[in-house]
Amino acid sequence: QVQLVESGGGLVQAGGSLRLSCAASGDIFSIDTMGWYRQAPGKQRELVAAITSGGSTNYADSVKGRFTISRDNAKNTVYLQMDSLKPEDTAVYYCNIDFLPPGYSGSFLAWGQGTQVTVSS
Repeated sequence: QVQLVESGGGLVQAGGSLRLSCAASGDIFSIDTMGWYRQAPGKQRELVAAITSGGSTNYADSVKGRFTISRDNAKNTVYLQMDSLKPEDTAVYYCNIDFLPPGYSGSFLAWGQGTQVTVSS
């Protein structure tokens, strides 16, 4: 089994910052892509940012220049630094990993439980 534990969400005023963390543990041999998604009320879950094992990053247009994704491979942890937050960033944020379990040739996806981010105007 694999567990993803997220932390760092909360309430912040517009223009403020938050840093999300997601630590993966369990039956993991390696992790390829790590990412953050978000889902606002009444909307579909969307990709916010992703980072590959080689460090390549991808961002949603709405967060480019404001959010920064990073990872610590030794700790199997991914971070999302969110600056200049806007009310429209309010959502539940979920981390996601594409990982290879020991003894398997194919990869699996795992999701965190989600952490609420609320940005007040």
